[in-house]
Amino acid sequence: MLVFGIETSCDETAAAVVQDGRRVLSDVVVSQIDVHKEFGGVVPELASRKHIEAISVVMEEALGEAGIGLRQIDGIGVTRGPGLIGSLLVGIGAAKGMSLALGAPVCGVNHLHGHLFAAFLERDDLDFPFVGLVVSGGHTSLFHVRSNWEIQLLGKTRDDAAGEAFDKVAKLLGLGYPGGRVIEDQARGVDPGSIRFPRALMEGDELDFSFSGLKTAVLREVRKRFDVSETPDIPGSFHPIRLNVSHEVAREDIRIIAAAFQDAVTDVLVEKGFRAAEKYGSDILVVCGGVASNGSLRAKAMEEARRRGIEPVFPSVRLCTDNAAMIAARADSMLEAGITDSLDFDAKSRW
Repeated sequence: MLVFGIETSCDETAAAVVQDGRRVLSDVVVSQIDVHKEFGGVVPELASRKHIEAISVVMEEALGEAGIGLRQIDGIGVTRGPGLIGSLLVGIGAAKGMSLALGAPVCGVNHLHGHLFAAFLERDDLDFPFVGLVVSGGHTSLFHVRSNWEIQLLGKTRDDAAGEAFDKVAKLLGLGYPGGRVIEDQARGVDPGSIRFPRALMEGDELDFSFSGLKTAVLREVRKRFDVSETPDIPGSFHPIRLNVSHEVAREDIRIIAAAFQDAVTDVLVEKGFRAAEKYGSDILVVCGGVASNGSLRAKAMEEARRRGIEPVFPSVRLCTDNAAMIAARADSMLEAGITDSLDFDAKSRW
C-alpha cells in the first residue's frame, strides 16, 4: 500500500510517500527556522503563510522523489493535531483536496502518534506492545502502544514541554533559536559543577512531567550569577539577560548553566521513560520527537538501558524532527485497522 503523508503542524512543511508503513520512498521537508529565528520562536501567522507558499511544491517533490504518479496513491494521512490551528488547516485542506480528486481514503493523524510510528520506518523487527516517550517543543508525553488502535496516554507535562523549556532558557541566555540545538552545543563537554537544578515529580511511580520549576530555577541562577534583575519595561521574565560581567567570564558561566539545565531535563526524561517501561512490562522504550535528537539524552538512555535491561529505540535525527514520513506510517496503520475520516473532519489544536 502506498500512503501519502502531509505534515504542517508547526513550522515545517512536509510531504512523503511510504510503502506498507515501513519503507520511505520520499521524505521532503521545508523548514521555517530562518523565518522565525529573529523572533526567538514560531510566529503562528507567519508559519501559516509559509505553509501556503510551500505546500504544493513540497507535495509535487514528494511524488517525484518517490517516482510514482498521483493515481498510484492508495491512501492519505495528514496531521490533524495537536498544533497551530492555521498551520494545520493548510495541510488538511491539501489532503482533503487530494482525497476528493483521487477518491482515496484520508486519515487525520494525531501528531504525537505519528512520532511514535516513526520508529517503524527504521526497525523492521519492532512490534507491539511498547512504551513510547514523545519529547518535542510542544509536548512531553508517555504512551503505552498496545496495537495499531490501542494507544494509552500514561503521563504528560503539567506545564511546559521539555522542548519549550529549552527554547525559553536559550532565549534567556541569549543563545538564539532553536533552543535544543544551541543549548546542546554550549553544554557539550562542560561539567555543570556545583549547580544542580531541581528534578520535579520524581517520587514514587509518578509518570507526569513538570519543567516550569526548573525553568524558574535557571532564571534565579542567572539573576544571582550575573547580578541582574527583572526589566520593568519588558513584560515576562524570559528575555535575554543583560550581562554585568566581562564577556569571557559570562561565556563560561552560560555554558555551565546550559549544561546543568540540560542535565536536569535529560535525567527526568530518562528516569520517567524507563520507569514507565518497567511498570508496563515493556522491554522496549521508543524515544522520539525533536528533543530525542539530543546527544546527552541518547547517551544517558543507553547507559540506563544496560542497567535495566530495556532496549531504547531512537529514530534517526531526521525522523525525530517533524516530518511527513511518520504521518504516512501512522496513517498506514490506521488504514490497516479500518480507521478513516470523512471529508468534514477539522483541525484540533489540542488532542
